[in-house]
Parts: sequence; C-alpha cells; structure tokens
Amino acid sequence: MGALTDRNRDPHKKEFPTMNILLIVIAIIAIILLLTGGFVSSLNFLLWVGIVLLVIAVVVWLVRMLTGSRRV
Repeated sequence: MGALTDRNRDPHKKEFPTMNILLIVIAIIAIILLLTGGFVSSLNFLLWVGIVLLVIAVVVWLVRMLTGSRRV
C-alpha cells in the first residue's frame, strides 16, 4: 500500500512537513518577541532618562526663579 502512494507522488513537487512549518513560525515569533523586548527595554530606559532630565530642568528653573538670577 505504501508503494502505491510513493509511485503516485510527483518527484518535482517539494513538500514541507508540518513540523518544519511549525518550526519556522515559532522562529519568526521568537525573533519578533526578541526585537520587541529589546525595543521596549530601550524605550523604558530612555523614558527614565527623559524623566530625570525633566526633573533636573524643573529644579534649575525653580532655583533661577527663587534666586532672581537671569543669566543664561
């Protein structure tokens, strides 16, 4: 019975087993998650840097306002 199915198969047609397709899909999802995680962590870092710079700018502005210094 197995010989009949092998004889009827087209030798030029490439078939991808479902496990290979599943492996490719998992690899693509893993790469996307890796990139997304990297972007999120770098954006999180930049967000904290921006918050720290904003706090420093507000403190400097308050000091200048309270002391009356107008120099740049």
